[in-house]
Amino acid sequence: MGVVDSVTVVTGAAGGIGRATVLALVARGAHVVAVDHNAAALGELAQQNPAIVAVTLDVRETTHAQTVVETALDRFGRLDNVVANAGVGWVGRFDMMPIDDIDRLIEVNLRAPVLLARAALPPLLHQRDGSLVFTTSIAGTVPVPTEAVYSMSKAALESFADSIREEVRGHGVVVSTVRPGVVRTNFLASRSVAYDRRWPKPVDPERIARAVIRVLETGAERRTEPPWLDLATQARRRVPWLYRPLARWFG
Repeated sequence: MGVVDSVTVVTGAAGGIGRATVLALVARGAHVVAVDHNAAALGELAQQNPAIVAVTLDVRETTHAQTVVETALDRFGRLDNVVANAGVGWVGRFDMMPIDDIDRLIEVNLRAPVLLARAALPPLLHQRDGSLVFTTSIAGTVPVPTEAVYSMSKAALESFADSIREEVRGHGVVVSTVRPGVVRTNFLASRSVAYDRRWPKPVDPERIARAVIRVLETGAERRTEPPWLDLATQARRRVPWLYRPLARWFG
């Protein structure tokens, strides 16, 4: 396992966590197939280093996953790692959430990484080596009011990763999830409602990128970043009577 000289796909690569991950991978000697719908930002990123291959497409397209995998195989002859990172959010009362936004969150946050895993697994299993890394969220393990569909999509992705991990165990493929807390990116800045929670505080996307690198290098099944946020997950499971009032207090 590792990133040196690897061929790694990263979705949502043009900004935020994805961009930071692409740059961290390239800095460690990886070849990266960078995927995003933002052609201008993706092109600017690819111009920085010849090790980056830009693929501009919308992950909501059913055929996107096969296109991405075929690009990696055609360009490099192999595929070693996949970082399914593309994601979108929506904040507000669930009963006021537009149906189109419900569809968008499910398609980008859940359906797209599922399709990408399906397309990537045959070459990974054939070479009996490689990693699938899914960027989920702490919101997938603890309830977040006004972000019900986002939380659901990330919780479902965690469950999917758990199932696939057992399915491929013993076949050389590692399946991991990285659970960010609140991250200082355009994803946060573009929310329809300003982020004003007292807890947790936003962290830089480079911190999450380093967590992705760690799971690729170590094969860890999951990593929460910052790690102390796991306390909230454990408290919700073990002492829900204490967790609920504290969560409401901290907002």
